[in-house]
Amino acid sequence: MMVTSLDQLDLSKQYSYADYFKWKFDERVELIKGRIFKMPPAPARKHQSISRYFISQMVRYFDEHPCEWYHAPFDVRLARKSENTDKQVYTVVQPDLCVVCDKSKLDMRGCVGAPDLIIEILSPGNSRKEMKDKFEVYEEAGVREYWIVQSTDKNVLVYTLNEQGVFIGHRPFIEDEIMHSFIFPELKINLLEVFKD
Repeated sequence: MMVTSLDQLDLSKQYSYADYFKWKFDERVELIKGRIFKMPPAPARKHQSISRYFISQMVRYFDEHPCEWYHAPFDVRLARKSENTDKQVYTVVQPDLCVVCDKSKLDMRGCVGAPDLIIEILSPGNSRKEMKDKFEVYEEAGVREYWIVQSTDKNVLVYTLNEQGVFIGHRPFIEDEIMHSFIFPELKINLLEVFKD
């Protein structure tokens, strides 16, 4: 059945990517462990400004790098274990920015499997989703590095995956620092530029 309105869906039900792929409505949603999470229709200006600066740095750094980067909306399908058919994928997210080094994970619909780096910019109303729900699925899927950009507190939390598959938190980078990636050490971000008003 073709779904043309979010109202046609039972938000208490679990859905897969096979379901998600059939939805033809305007609202943007993500699936996390089969549950539907609505996304705001358009991010706030501050969110866009921060995203634009990160994008400019990605362009500069990854221009000479074999990895590829993408920004939302871009579907990242995270399967449990080795299951990756559309009916077995219950998590479909649209990170603000992500970097994928293994090009075999890329297809015409986006990315299947964990990107190497994911950057999420917090907005009012999405903190729980980014800090808990997405944190858990990114860790389970094997995302190597996860940045949470907190515009109200003007800092960036960075988590890297250890050998046991557990995220380890690093000291937060604050607004007057030059931050760096741990897996791409030459990727540096001037947070004064990120958080300027």
